[in-house]
Amino acid sequence: MKIAMGYMAAKFLFVANEIGLFDALASGPANLEELATRISVPSRTTGIVAAAMLGLGLIEQEEGRYRNSAEAAAFLVDKATLNLQAIIRYFDTFSYPVWQNLSEAVRLDSGQRRFAKFDLAQQHIYSAGVEAITAPVAAALSISYDFGPHRRLLDVAGGTGSLLLAVLRHYPALRGTLFELPQVCTVARQRLAKEPERTRIDIVEGDLFGEPLPSDHDDVLVASAVHMFSAAHNVELMQKSRAAVQAGARLLLVDFWTDPTHSDPPAAALMSGAFLLTSGEGQTYSEKEADEWLKRTGWRKRERKALAGATSLVIAEAI
Repeated sequence: MKIAMGYMAAKFLFVANEIGLFDALASGPANLEELATRISVPSRTTGIVAAAMLGLGLIEQEEGRYRNSAEAAAFLVDKATLNLQAIIRYFDTFSYPVWQNLSEAVRLDSGQRRFAKFDLAQQHIYSAGVEAITAPVAAALSISYDFGPHRRLLDVAGGTGSLLLAVLRHYPALRGTLFELPQVCTVARQRLAKEPERTRIDIVEGDLFGEPLPSDHDDVLVASAVHMFSAAHNVELMQKSRAAVQAGARLLLVDFWTDPTHSDPPAAALMSGAFLLTSGEGQTYSEKEADEWLKRTGWRKRERKALAGATSLVIAEAI
């Protein structure tokens, strides 16, 4: 029953985030009427949401006054060091609505390919959510792999360039190229405009499967993209990556690499549903599958490294 009712807890969290409940309590404890006034929501329905958050342990109550729990203060307010608000907004806006279609997607082996169909406002929400989700991964990648020997890094389907940016901050001699769809590049330019590293980043618009990848790079990064594509498309992606570089170049595959059963780590197994629904063809893949693709496309696997959470890095060399 806890699993079956999980969607209720998730949606209440999404709504609490949307109406600003946690930010309102960040300024200090409040009774129900004070909290309702702060967020401009009727007191009765504010009480319903507050009770749900109280039951989930995300807020606390003492003598009729609500306050954020330690977890909410750490992750759910605007000034939190690791602010999850953008992730929650992304889940609510893009992920939650389409999960109603999971049964049909499973029966028909198809989802809804939504990329290139967002308007600019939707793209901003989507890109901000993905950047927030991958922030710990970006931080881990920048210190887990030695980019020192490389001169130019190609970030394929790199979203707003957040992983590329994290790496360039640690390696001032490195230059980078972000290759993305045109509407994503629009958001990326805005996102990167004020960053000092922007002068070392080229942004190239293109369709991953419609044209060749930019050349003259000795390191290729494919992060949080493999799970959006079919096995056949991933083989094509690795072939295109190999065709764009010289022997000795590296390929860095950052993803939810699982065990052969696709069930461990458990979070990766659940995320397969989101990838199927969002891209129409995606799922999580095992390290063994990646090994087979690399052998077929001119790459030699070197090692696998853990990064953050369920994410890990597979490193290969062009032969």
